[in-house]
Amino acid sequence: PYHYVPTEWICVLFVVLYSISAALHLGQALKYKLWWMIPTVTFAGLLEILGWSARLWSSRNPRLLMHYEMQIVGTIIAPTPLVAANFIILGKVITQIGSQYSRLTPKIYTIIFLCFDVVCLIVQAVGGASAVHAASTKTNATMVCTSSHVSQGMNIMLGGIAAQLFAIVIYVTLAAETLLRLRYNMPFHYVDQPRILEKGQPAVSKKLQLMLFGMVFCTLCIFIQSVYRTVELANGWAGPVISTERYFDWLDGGMVTLALYTLNFFHPLEQFFILSLTLSN
Repeated sequence: PYHYVPTEWICVLFVVLYSISAALHLGQALKYKLWWMIPTVTFAGLLEILGWSARLWSSRNPRLLMHYEMQIVGTIIAPTPLVAANFIILGKVITQIGSQYSRLTPKIYTIIFLCFDVVCLIVQAVGGASAVHAASTKTNATMVCTSSHVSQGMNIMLGGIAAQLFAIVIYVTLAAETLLRLRYNMPFHYVDQPRILEKGQPAVSKKLQLMLFGMVFCTLCIFIQSVYRTVELANGWAGPVISTERYFDWLDGGMVTLALYTLNFFHPLEQFFILSLTLSN
């Protein structure tokens, strides 16, 4: 079903990398009581472990459909909760720098984008389940590519990924607008105690700049992965993109790995704590 045999050492490498990152995220979430990191970033890591473990098994038994189906569902759904984490982090950043610079309040911002993200997750899960169910009824692996039911499931997943891609574009647009308004002190509305910057003082502290850089890089990685999966599914189960292993390794596995580790190194707790002290001073 892959049109190639997954390379074993690459699968092992990604399983190890995702396991380390997921363990770190879980430990950080428990230590600092950031419970929202568990159903978002940590869950994304667990889904990637599931997907790449299935690919590892496929490297030894490439004709087994069950593991092929598992890796499809795991690797397609995994970035969705990771995107949700970015939505939550940006809402908290807006709370710290001042909601007057944002088109939406942090609460409304988080609710809208999280609800949209959940819808995308459900659509992708339904599409994946549909494709898996259709594939499991076939005895010949080659029939998977021509099955209308599998194609229907693929189209549903494609719709979910495309919707997620659209949400990321809107998210980036609103975030950029907020930061530009902060940079040039152009709030949507004025508050009783506005931030007063001394001459030469940057609108954003160095620590917050690092965190924003991390968010930008994380979002860019997810965006690249989403574009790849959109093109991949649009070309069909037997298309040239889905049939090329190195595309998947670099543009899916590599991008999600970088996104996860970016949030490990630019962890929200430390940055929010430093930012709070900076603003209070």
